Amino acid sequence: MSQRITLKQVAAQAGVSYQTVSKVLNGQVRVSKQTEQRIWEAARLFDYHPNQLARSLRSQRSHLIGYSWVPAAPGEDNPILDQFMQSMALAAENAGYQLLAFPHRPGTLWTEGYRTLIETNRVDGFVLSSVEYNDARIVLLQEQGFPFVAFGRSNPGWEFPSVDIDGAAGMRSIVEHLLSLGHRRIAALAWPESSRVGQNRIEGYFSGLEYAGITPAPEWILRGEGIYLFGLESTSRFLEGPADQRPTAIIGFNDVMAIGAIHAVQQKGYHVGTDVAITGFDDLPMSQYLTPPLTSVSQPTWEVGQRVIELLVKILNGGPLIQAHVLLSPQIIIRQSTNPIVMG
Repeated sequence: MSQRITLKQVAAQAGVSYQTVSKVLNGQVRVSKQTEQRIWEAARLFDYHPNQLARSLRSQRSHLIGYSWVPAAPGEDNPILDQFMQSMALAAENAGYQLLAFPHRPGTLWTEGYRTLIETNRVDGFVLSSVEYNDARIVLLQEQGFPFVAFGRSNPGWEFPSVDIDGAAGMRSIVEHLLSLGHRRIAALAWPESSRVGQNRIEGYFSGLEYAGITPAPEWILRGEGIYLFGLESTSRFLEGPADQRPTAIIGFNDVMAIGAIHAVQQKGYHVGTDVAITGFDDLPMSQYLTPPLTSVSQPTWEVGQRVIELLVKILNGGPLIQAHVLLSPQIIIRQSTNPIVMG
C-alpha cells in the first residue's frame, strides 16, 4: 500500500502553511494566482485529493455537532462549563442541530475521539473548548478540512474561527479597581505559564500595574493549579511577610482560588476587604453569598455558547463569515471583599 500523502507534504512542496493549502483547496480563502497555482501543482504532483472524506460527510448531514470536555472530579462542579453547554445545546436545537457531547479522559489522545467521529460520519462539525497552545485538535481538524469553531484562541498566527472572552481586559479592570482604592502592593494567584488563558489574564495584570507605574515584585506572583488549597496556602505565605511589604490586595485568577485566599486571611485573624482586599474571576453563583461577598469578573459565557453555534452553522451552510474572530468583554462585579486601603 502506498504511503498516505498528508496536507503538510503538499504545503511544504508549495512553500505555504498547511492551513493555507486546506483553505485554498476547499475554496475558503482567496490568495494570489501564483500561490494558488503552486498549491494546485503540488496537489497534482502528490496526487492529493483534498478532503474527499470530509466533503462526502458534509453531503450526508447528520445534524449533530460534536463537543468534548474534561469531566470534573467527583464532588467538583463547573458552573461555567454547565452554562456553556446549555447555551450551545439550545442554540444548536434552534438551528436544527443537536449536540453530541463526549468526554475526554486525561492521559489519552484527545484527537482520537474527533478522528473516530469524522471517519464514522456521525457529526457535521465540532466546537472546541479548553483550547491551549499547540492544540493537536486544531491541527487535526485543519488537516482534515473539517468544520469547527473554538471557544478560545491558540498560538499567535494560527487562523481559525473562534469566540473568546478578553481575559486581559477583565484582569485590567480588577487592577484598576484596586488601584482606585489606594492599593499598590497587589499580588496574583496565577495559573502555570503553560496555560493559555492564564497567560492572557496575567497580561492584563501586568499592563494594569505598568500603566500606574508599578512593577510587581516577583514574590507577589505565585503560580499553581486553580484550586482552593493553592489559594489558601499561597495567601498564607503572602501574609507571613513584614506588614510594610506584604500585599494589601490579592487577585485570584478564578473564584475558587479567591475563596481559599479569603479563608487564609480570616484564619490569620485579618479582615477581608479592610485589611486585605480579595478578588476573583468567573463570578460563580456562590461568590455573592460568601462572607464577605466576593468582587469578581463576570464572563458572558452564555453569549459565547450562542455565538460559537451561530458561526459553525454559517460555516456548515457555506455562508460568508463577516467576523470569524469574536472577542467578548467581561464585566467586573464589585462587592464587599474590596474596600479602600486603610492607611496606618
